[in-house]
Amino acid sequence: MTVAGTNFGKAAADYGKFRAGFPDSIFDRLARFDVGVPGQVVADLGTGTGTLARGFARRGCVVTGLDPDARMIEQAMQLDREAGVDVSYTQATAESTGLGSAFADVMTAGQCWHWFDRPRAIREVVRVLKPGGRLVIAHFDWLPHAGNMVEATEQLIRHHNPNWDLHGGMGMYPQWLPDLSSAGMRGIETFSYEVDVPYTPEAWRGRIRASAGVAALDAAGVQQFDAELASLLSTRFPSALLDVPHRIFAIIAHTA
Repeated sequence: MTVAGTNFGKAAADYGKFRAGFPDSIFDRLARFDVGVPGQVVADLGTGTGTLARGFARRGCVVTGLDPDARMIEQAMQLDREAGVDVSYTQATAESTGLGSAFADVMTAGQCWHWFDRPRAIREVVRVLKPGGRLVIAHFDWLPHAGNMVEATEQLIRHHNPNWDLHGGMGMYPQWLPDLSSAGMRGIETFSYEVDVPYTPEAWRGRIRASAGVAALDAAGVQQFDAELASLLSTRFPSALLDVPHRIFAIIAHTA
C-alpha cells in the first residue's frame, strides 16, 4: 500500500516477513456475523501482504486483494504460495477498485481505513457490494501501556520522525461509525479484544521498520533508527522473546 507521505512498498520485504498477520481468532469472530463463509466473494481493500485475504481464502472464500503498490502484491503472492492458498490480486485503490457493481458479498479493509479518502472509499464500497453485503473494517494495533516496550518504541519513532502522529492509540476507532451511517450502511456492530503477540527482538525491529513512522524515513534514517532500537531493546528490555500487547477491533456494517 502506498499512501501520502509514507511508502510501505519500499519496506515490503520487512512488511511481509515481520508484521504479524491477523490471528485466526478474528476469522472465528467474524464467522459469527456470517463473514468468511465458504463460497463468499470477498474483496480486500489495501490488502498489503494479504493477511486478511489469505485468511478468507483458507476458509473457502473467493478472494480478490487490491493494493496500489505492486511490491506489496508481490510479497502477498509469495506468502500465498508458501501457504498453499489462491488469491487473485489487482493493482488498484480503495477509491477506484475497477470491480463491477454488486461484485462482492464482503469487502474488508485491514489496518488501512485511515489511509483512504474515506468518503470516496465508502461510495465505492456501496457500489461494489451486493445488496445486503458486508463491510468489515479491522484493526490490529500494538498497545503502548505506561512503561512498556511499545511506549518506549513509540518515543524513539517520534524522536526520529516528529511528524508521525499515530502514537498513543488504544486500538479503538469509533470515529469511523458516523460516516458509515451517513452513507446508508445499516446493522453496524463492533467487537474488540486483546491478544499478546510474541516477537523476538529481531522480529520486533523488522516490524517497526515496516511501520508508517519509520518507513517514511530515508535509508540512512531507517538504519540509524534500527541501531538505536536494537540498543534500547538490549538495555531496557533484555529478553529472547517479547510479549507485545495488541488489540483487535472490527466494525461490521451492511448495505441496504
